[in-house]
Amino acid sequence: MAEPVLERVADAPKTARRVGFADVEAGDSIPSLVVPPVSRLQLALFAGAAADPNPIHVDDEAARAGGLPGVIVHGMLTMALLGRALTQWVPQRQLRTFSARFVAMAFPGDTITASGRITAKSVCDGENRVDVELFAVNQRGERLLQGVATVALP
Repeated sequence: MAEPVLERVADAPKTARRVGFADVEAGDSIPSLVVPPVSRLQLALFAGAAADPNPIHVDDEAARAGGLPGVIVHGMLTMALLGRALTQWVPQRQLRTFSARFVAMAFPGDTITASGRITAKSVCDGENRVDVELFAVNQRGERLLQGVATVALP
C-alpha cells in the first residue's frame, strides 16, 4: 500500500500540551515538526486553498520560464509549517506575534523540519511572554525560512 500523500487532520495532535512560563528558559528548544516530503499534489491543493494561482508552484515549464530550476514550494506553505510547530507547542490563542523571512526555496520532495528556540523571557502588560526564534530547514539542513514569534505563557 502506498504511503499517504498528505497527513490526515485526525493524525495531528488534538491540543498543545500545557507549557508554563516557569517551565522554560532562554535557550530551550520547542518541539520540532517534521513533515513528509512535499508532494506535487500538496502544492496543487495548497495553491487552491491559498488562492495562489502562480504556475511556478505547479508547472515546471512555467517555473523554468521564470528562471527557476523547476516547481518551487509556496513560501507560505513553509511558513504554515512554522505556525503548526508553534501551535503544537502552545494553543494558538497564546500567540502574540508571528513573522518570518524567506531565505531559500524548497522543492517538491523536500522534507521540511520546523523548529524553534526560546531567546528571551519577559513580562509585558502583566502577561508572561517568551520570544521564540523560528526556522525551517530541508533534509540537507539548509535554512528555508527564519522567523520570530512572541508567545504568552501562564
